[in-house]
Amino acid sequence: MITIPGVDPIFMWLGFLALVAVFLVLDLGIFNKKQHEITVKEALIWTGVWFGLSMAFNLFIYLEAGREAGLNFLGGYLLEKALSVDNLFVIFLVFMSFKIEKKYQHKILFWGIIGAIILRGTLILVGTSLVQRFHWIFYIFGAFLIYSALSLVFKKDDEYDPHDSWIVKFIHKIVPVARDHKNGKLFVRDKAKFAVTILFVTLIVVEITDVIFAFDSIPAIFGITTDPFIVFTSNIFAILGLRSLYFVIAKVHDLFHYLNYGIATVLVFIGAKMIIMDWVHISTELSLLVIVGILGLSIVASLIFKPKDEPDQKKITKDSKRVKKIIKKKTNKSRSTKK
Repeated sequence: MITIPGVDPIFMWLGFLALVAVFLVLDLGIFNKKQHEITVKEALIWTGVWFGLSMAFNLFIYLEAGREAGLNFLGGYLLEKALSVDNLFVIFLVFMSFKIEKKYQHKILFWGIIGAIILRGTLILVGTSLVQRFHWIFYIFGAFLIYSALSLVFKKDDEYDPHDSWIVKFIHKIVPVARDHKNGKLFVRDKAKFAVTILFVTLIVVEITDVIFAFDSIPAIFGITTDPFIVFTSNIFAILGLRSLYFVIAKVHDLFHYLNYGIATVLVFIGAKMIIMDWVHISTELSLLVIVGILGLSIVASLIFKPKDEPDQKKITKDSKRVKKIIKKKTNKSRSTKK
């Protein structure tokens, strides 16, 4: 793990977690204390704020731990951001499916971040232990990422309804679900009995979705660095800014129709790098240039080459199919990984 002169590694971890806690308290406790609908302008401002904080921390790592550590953080941060685009799209459709009012979406995303920090931290610690003990795990991760890329591009579409997911049915079996969320509450008393609201159900679905997507993003970051502190901090800074970015993506998600191909290409590159790492060394600088270049080209291509206009109903059907493609694909992969 990287070290900072004069600072114990334990204090590095505790200091970072304390910093994240301060950010979250300021976010929900002060700046977004009143539940309201987030506008695109507000979302863009907060996206810039989170990006600025991330780059400030990146500069700190660069100055205190060295050039390679700084570049590894930047690479991990950009990679997680790119891989989170589909995640945001799925969350957007989940909110639509459960008819979550826009003024409550920020609250769900906030608590989703809390859960993501805990769950991803656990996955990162497990993954780091595996790659340090078993070198051959890199080959498994590499092949898994290439498979993910091919599935993203070639797998057939099907229809999907979040209400049919196993987690929603499971929650309904073990605890009553109140129809009224009582002004944004997650838990209520319905007819003198404890019950959860549809907001809580939505939060659980969002958390499960994040874990499923983490099975792609975390192995991908291991292709850049295996340092647990760099992997964790870059991952967390990337997802901290996802809440504000979500409200931008919700408005412009149809513009970048070639971004999936760019993400798939990045996954193939990282997967191949992990497989050939014993014979061919690809520097962090080159990896970063390739990732930024591929994503940049896919965004530019999306803006230049417009898809043919589709009738509204056909577009809605296409969106529904895309959600099934994303979630079902990743659910099957996560189950096979657990086995």
